[in-house]
Amino acid sequence: MRRNTWGAFLAALLLLSFPVLLAAALRPSPLVFALAVAVSYGTEAALGRAAPIVFARLGRVHLGIAVRFLAREAGAVLLVARTAGGDSRWFVVLCGGLLVTHLLRVLHTGVAIHLDRCLNRMPVVTRNIAVPALRIPGAPPEWLAGRRGAHLFHLDVLPVGAVAAGAVAGWYGPGTAGFAAALGGAGLGAAVALRAAAVVVLALHARRAAPLACRERVITEVDLRVRALRPEVIFYFSGPVGSVYQATMWLETLSRLSRRTIVVLRERELLPLLGPTSLPVLCVPSAVDLMNLRGLEGARVALYASNVGKNIHLLRVPGLRSVFVGHGDSDKEASFNPFSKAYDEVWVAGRAGRDRYLRAQVGVRDEDVVEVGRPQLSGIRGDGPGLPVLSVLYAPTWEGWTDDLFHTSIITMGPRLVQALLAHVPQVRLVYKPHPLTGERDPRAATAHRMIMEMIAAARGGPHRAVTGAEPHLYACFNDSDLLVSDISSVVADFVASGKPYAVTNVAGMAGHVFRERYPSAGAAYLLGPDLRELPGIVARLQRRGEDELAGARRDLRTYLLGPGVPDAMTRFDAAVGRACDRSGAPAALSL
Repeated sequence: MRRNTWGAFLAALLLLSFPVLLAAALRPSPLVFALAVAVSYGTEAALGRAAPIVFARLGRVHLGIAVRFLAREAGAVLLVARTAGGDSRWFVVLCGGLLVTHLLRVLHTGVAIHLDRCLNRMPVVTRNIAVPALRIPGAPPEWLAGRRGAHLFHLDVLPVGAVAAGAVAGWYGPGTAGFAAALGGAGLGAAVALRAAAVVVLALHARRAAPLACRERVITEVDLRVRALRPEVIFYFSGPVGSVYQATMWLETLSRLSRRTIVVLRERELLPLLGPTSLPVLCVPSAVDLMNLRGLEGARVALYASNVGKNIHLLRVPGLRSVFVGHGDSDKEASFNPFSKAYDEVWVAGRAGRDRYLRAQVGVRDEDVVEVGRPQLSGIRGDGPGLPVLSVLYAPTWEGWTDDLFHTSIITMGPRLVQALLAHVPQVRLVYKPHPLTGERDPRAATAHRMIMEMIAAARGGPHRAVTGAEPHLYACFNDSDLLVSDISSVVADFVASGKPYAVTNVAGMAGHVFRERYPSAGAAYLLGPDLRELPGIVARLQRRGEDELAGARRDLRTYLLGPGVPDAMTRFDAAVGRACDRSGAPAALSL
């Protein structure tokens, strides 16, 4: 059973259990009630693990976790009222005990929210910047404070389950009503005691974290530590969580700069996703708090990896020289965005980037374009994995924010391309690495991706791989391949650094000379039309080794796209940072 179907089945079973257990409580039928309770709790746990998306959607139709657990408790109260009587002591104790658990639940939630605000909503969050004066305590266990204490809703299985078991015993076993009440009371008492203990433990955590609730104190202490670092270069990044790779790709390069560098993020969700680095990292969600960090005033240059609205919060600072470094050169429109004219300088890898802006005429002056190379590419090798078969890397780009036909091949060609490559087994080994944002905007791309994953999983006769996470890195996949198949994107330009053959998808079926003129990065590529008729010839030619007639063209294109090999790209990039620092005005003043 497929995952979505299984999730829908579990959700239906969960929802069906509630009318059954309520009806069984009213009838009353303790045995049916007990079975319905077991099914309800079981499917609740299974659905959360097997289909978390379906599980989360229940809250959107007003069937959230509180409603579901209250329904079970209401069923237990009804069952006791119908079996023991509404005037029985056990009924009064159960109602009172459940009321106490709800009061403790409210208190627990309030403490959890306060603790979350102290620990996870600080105005400034850091990495690699020690702030001992704040004495930031460790976070409590996830089960205790996660989702505002919602995990402890499951404690009501103790009284509800005990009521069900006790009612079965009392109903079908004459003379056991006292035992039923005792069993239910034990479950209720255990739930109250555990909930109270959880509140006490969480309150102790909250007490230690209480000083962090003072925004001014947190900002002041962090600011003092940033001042001591005296950063000269700010690497500034903002964007959705799926775009964090755009910042991660620069971290190693930035760590090798001769100028003191700090990373500034604007979304707190990005911090735990950012790749490993030794650089100091600040996360400042609020623009006002960013303006109040005086420790950044000595910075001379700000580097930007993406064009997003929050860039304005730093672009507006006088004296801070702004440089757009992007996240890879390509022939897509994103690499000559008119917004680029907002920066003092635009850095590109090679002459191709400069020509791209000249052709586009988007307002970026030629004297503001600086060719710095691509220092990230130093680890890319010129040889393949050395396997007896041809290792082919299929790395399509994502669908982009517009319906431009040339953005991605995955929708129109992806599954057929993978099927065609797998048809050459055992002569071909496939490595599939999709763009991290695949399916973000267009569900057709997500569907095509799933189809490809299923094909690879079902393939036999070759060590095929699907790489969907951050590791291994794209460049490691370059080194693990003899041939790249990709779309017009920065992946193509970066792969040219290897000197190995590559094929570019010609989704629209343009004439070859028109396609290469429009997309210079495909100047030394084998082209794949929408019918894929060129693919068998390309594979056969490269399998014979030595019949790659485009090798010379790739060497020439490498210099055009990525710049000269001497001096190396890191040296040129570091020198460009130094020149930008020297050209900046007075130290930046981050003031409103």
